[in-house]
Amino acid sequence: MAKRQIFYSFHFDNDVMRVQQIRNIGALEDNKPVSANDWETVKRGGRAAIEKWIDDNMRYRSAVVVLVGTQTANREWVKYEIQKAWADGKGLLGVYVHNVNCPRNGKCAKGANPFDQFTFEDGTKLSTRVKCYDPNPSDAYGDIASHLESWVENAIAQRA
Repeated sequence: MAKRQIFYSFHFDNDVMRVQQIRNIGALEDNKPVSANDWETVKRGGRAAIEKWIDDNMRYRSAVVVLVGTQTANREWVKYEIQKAWADGKGLLGVYVHNVNCPRNGKCAKGANPFDQFTFEDGTKLSTRVKCYDPNPSDAYGDIASHLESWVENAIAQRA
C-alpha cells in the first residue's frame, strides 16, 4: 500500500523534537517540516498568510494527526487545523506525545485532549468521534511506531 499523505498538527516551540522523532518513523508520508525561520516569515504575513500556509499544506492530505503535548490544546493554529480537517472530511486523530523522550527536555506533562473543546449542535464533543491515542508510557515511541499507520487508516475509514 502507498504511504498515506498526512499533515501533522502540533505546538512547535514545546514539541518539535518529539515530533521530529515521530516523523522519522517513516510509516506515513507527511508534510515537510517548516523551519523556525520560515514559520517566522509566514507569521509576519498575519492571519491571512498563516491560514493560507495551513490550507495549502493540508490540501492534498488524507488525514491530520494532532501530536498532543502539554499545551497543544491551547494553541490557536492547532484549533484552526482541527476545525479545517473536520470541515474538509479528512481523517482526524490525536496522539499524546508527552511520554516520547525529548533529547533536550525529557518527558513532559500530559496535555488536555484538544478535541474536547469542540462541540456539535447536539451538545456532543468532537472527542466522542475523534480518537486521541495515549501510547504505552514505558515505550511511547515504539507504541507509536507500531500503531500509527493503523490509527491513521482507522481515522480515514471513520470519515469515509
